[in-house]
Amino acid sequence: MNSRNIALILAFLAALIYGVTFTIAKDIMPLYVKPYAFIVLRVSGATLLFWITGLFVTKEKIEKADYFRIFLAAIFGVAINMLAFFKGLSLTTPISASVMMLTSPILVLILSAIILKEKITAIKIIGIGIGLTGAVILIVYGQTLGSSTNAALGNFLVFINATSYSLYIIIVKRLTDKYNPLTFIKWLYLIGLFLVIPFGYAELQEIKWQSIPTSIFYKISFVVIFTTFFAYLFNIFALTKLKPTTLSSFIYLQPVLASLYALFMGSDSINLTKIVATLFIFMGVYIVTISNRPKLS
Repeated sequence: MNSRNIALILAFLAALIYGVTFTIAKDIMPLYVKPYAFIVLRVSGATLLFWITGLFVTKEKIEKADYFRIFLAAIFGVAINMLAFFKGLSLTTPISASVMMLTSPILVLILSAIILKEKITAIKIIGIGIGLTGAVILIVYGQTLGSSTNAALGNFLVFINATSYSLYIIIVKRLTDKYNPLTFIKWLYLIGLFLVIPFGYAELQEIKWQSIPTSIFYKISFVVIFTTFFAYLFNIFALTKLKPTTLSSFIYLQPVLASLYALFMGSDSINLTKIVATLFIFMGVYIVTISNRPKLS
């Protein structure tokens, strides 16, 4: 198996983890842990894991000029990205949040053209359009919206998250081209931890640890270990072999994977709409992936 296929598998696994996280994180917030406190728990746990893992990786020296790029990546990929998403998800529904997250591939496509001078081809636009069509079909017709406390603000915050994550992918791409991902990601998270602590410190003090069920502790651990540590690692390694637009197209899989998880848990049902939407989404991801495949010389 070549390195590009491995990167595609890692991108799929990251999308799978993120798809499941929509439901898991909503079970935790805001009843047991408020969103900003959850972010501090998430980032601090992941920071520890990245630094421990970094001890077993070949040491590379980071150029001084790149520390500023890592700082920017921490702002957009850790602080704004996570704070906006978890706060937004606590105010809206997972389905509504999925709708807003679908803007990310389009933003990445535009930003890649502006910042990385990546060519926007007609086939790439078609692929994104097909994927977006499938995701909209799934979200609008495949499920019903639940209640939310402040959906408008929540959806806006998730849009901020999508924009921030898109900028993060563009910024971090140049770092992945230059360094082993673990060389800089441990610094990215350490900086990110200092950025999110001021937002979540007060909410941390409000957590009633003794009243949290064991199942919720497992779900918190899942978000720290899998959603943050492994998913970020998978995406970073995938980005070393894939273009930002290819990686961002995998976001279309998240609604499908989230529905499959809900079906497995017995909280959702399968129907023709979801089958059709799934085919559209996989077709869109496939077209974008193929359009970015490097030509053989």
